Amino acid sequence: MKVVALVSGGKDSCYAMMKSIQYGHQIVALANLMPVDDSVDELDSYMFQTVGHQIIINYAECMGLPLFRRRIQGSSRHLELGYKTTQGDEVEDMYILLREVKRQIPSVTAVCSGAIASDYQRLRVESVCSRLGLVSLAYLWKQDQSLLLHEMISNGIVAITVKVAAMGLDPAKHLGKELAMLNAYLHKLKEAYGINVCGEGGEYETLTLDCPLFINARIVLDKYQVVMHSSDSIAPVGVLHPLAFHLENKADIQSLKTVDKIHEGRMQKRGPVFEVHDSLERLEATCKPLDSADQIDGVEHKFKISRTNNKSTFSIGCWLQDSCNGLREDLTIVLRKIESQLEGFGFGWENVLYIHLYIDDMNKFSEANETYVKFITHEKCPFGVPSRSTVEMPLVEMDFSRAYMEVLVSNNKDKKVLHVQSISCWAPSCIGPYSQATLHEGILLMAGQLGLDPPTMNLCSGGPGVEHEQALKNSEAIAKSFNCSISTSAIAFVIYCSKNISSLDRLDIEKKQETILRQMKISDLQEGKKYKALEPITLYVLVSDLPKRAFVEVKPILYVEDGADAAIETITEKPCSKASCYWGFKQENWHDSCIQKCVIPGKICAIILSITSELAAKICSDSLPADYVNDNSQHSLSKGHMEQLSKFCIYLLDKAITDNNFAWEDILSLRFYIPVSLQMSVELIQSMFSNALFELSEMNQRKVKNCEEPIFNIVPVIGAGWSASSMDDVVTCELLARKS
Repeated sequence: MKVVALVSGGKDSCYAMMKSIQYGHQIVALANLMPVDDSVDELDSYMFQTVGHQIIINYAECMGLPLFRRRIQGSSRHLELGYKTTQGDEVEDMYILLREVKRQIPSVTAVCSGAIASDYQRLRVESVCSRLGLVSLAYLWKQDQSLLLHEMISNGIVAITVKVAAMGLDPAKHLGKELAMLNAYLHKLKEAYGINVCGEGGEYETLTLDCPLFINARIVLDKYQVVMHSSDSIAPVGVLHPLAFHLENKADIQSLKTVDKIHEGRMQKRGPVFEVHDSLERLEATCKPLDSADQIDGVEHKFKISRTNNKSTFSIGCWLQDSCNGLREDLTIVLRKIESQLEGFGFGWENVLYIHLYIDDMNKFSEANETYVKFITHEKCPFGVPSRSTVEMPLVEMDFSRAYMEVLVSNNKDKKVLHVQSISCWAPSCIGPYSQATLHEGILLMAGQLGLDPPTMNLCSGGPGVEHEQALKNSEAIAKSFNCSISTSAIAFVIYCSKNISSLDRLDIEKKQETILRQMKISDLQEGKKYKALEPITLYVLVSDLPKRAFVEVKPILYVEDGADAAIETITEKPCSKASCYWGFKQENWHDSCIQKCVIPGKICAIILSITSELAAKICSDSLPADYVNDNSQHSLSKGHMEQLSKFCIYLLDKAITDNNFAWEDILSLRFYIPVSLQMSVELIQSMFSNALFELSEMNQRKVKNCEEPIFNIVPVIGAGWSASSMDDVVTCELLARKS
């Protein structure tokens, strides 16, 4: 991509340019914000460094690139972490500046910045990029600061300190010193006082005088003045005010492997400098209701709606019974219906925590996204857009519409959302209106993770096993943002496997899942971290296709306890209670082989129930042939057999729930994965499980609250099971419950 670089003059913005070039991008312009008054060194700004701004104009000549500058007052009027367009805020000056760059250089498609740890800065850059249709590149984001500082110095960035404001840093001693000289001392201060060695806490600021991108000249500071802002005896604050400097031409220009990507005109002695003056028109991209052109038709459509009964957090599922024979049309109608359902509860999209989007054709993924963003926007979700997983399922084969959605809804907006849109080395970006993860009342719901290489956003080459390993690494990076780990805090993993994976590769995926999680645990122990690890349950689902034609998508669910010292207990076995006898089923030892569960007493219960063909034969032994096997081809399983299996599933789920002191009203989500090879319609399957639940409620009035809608979702799959090598269950159930 062609990139405009936001430059403050500091080491971070310069190294961000170098990393952007390393990952194949081309820097074509520079952009800088400076004080209105040239004599002022520093503005009161949460966003922009301005100390040393008098020298930045020379970057145009040093790099041979056009430089766009705008003068600002430096006021931050919107101080909340998230940003919305605010008249008079300094972020709007950045918007005007970058808008002008884009106007003059239409080929610019991305912005690079030096954000390392500040969500405040990153979110504002991402907000402006989103409004201008640009991609944010933040290759320093979440990187280890000690390693970053070492890399900057060893890769030729020559930067001096121009502001100090921390214990142990004396303006008289340390201003104007090169980072290479201060490196060891900064690490001593880190050990003594816990400072950020890259200055992310405002401990110091720098000015780059030379780096490999300065191909024409380097800057030499001849004379400067130390200006004291505070003479505090513990942490004095001072800035360096440049008085005299000159450029030293590089007679013998050293070529980098990456330098040829800077700019075609890089050998010119000076890039043009533009000062941007124009004012901000109100160009806010507001979310407008769908107009008449978006109305698919005036028909009163028939829907299938499901809803769980949890009082505080519940799931709503929706699909269209009378499909319009087009994914865009079906999804528009389904989204509109869910929006209507939310409004009926007095809610909106901001109450949605997570979305499962099932589509019938991954070739229309872009079409689905275009439709999705008409409904789910940042404006409608000021607390953060929901996380999402999108997979292709064999919907039409089981008489579903071409789009099918399940949303997890909360009656409160007390959630923590992680939505990083910048491309970085940290984890894959979410450029669209969906987040990497959402934390709500102890449960961390993570978007489906592909095996994407974060800085390039390309799938890792090497096959399914390599993709799976990278997907787990991406999941771990996201988990660490919430101070947890997938190796110790995971409740459950749902791993979607493409049908294009060979049986050998499926086995490799299963082995890698165990090996990588074990290695992560060992690594944490070696680092001295002590966790009371959960034992997660795992479900493998065989699907038609995944985004980007990926082989694997990993969807973790984690438990994040409030308070570092809180005890976590996992129940793997529990003494059997006096089980009720329903439909003639009685407790038998082999029943335990059907259930995986992870229980946090009094808080969370996760269950995966698996009915293999062998178990189906045992359950229906009175009528099912003993040699019955599920080979994903034609099946002879009758309606009567399936009714028997549905009752057994409800019986076993009821026992597992009640044995662990949970109730059906605690369920957040309940899915039954049904292979299309059974050749049964969704209507038939749904009626069987609904009848079984109704009969259970009749036998025990306190068990299940009867509603018009079923409390579960039927999900059509190619296959599912506990093992990647044998995803051939007749029925698989996934349940998540939480005490209200």
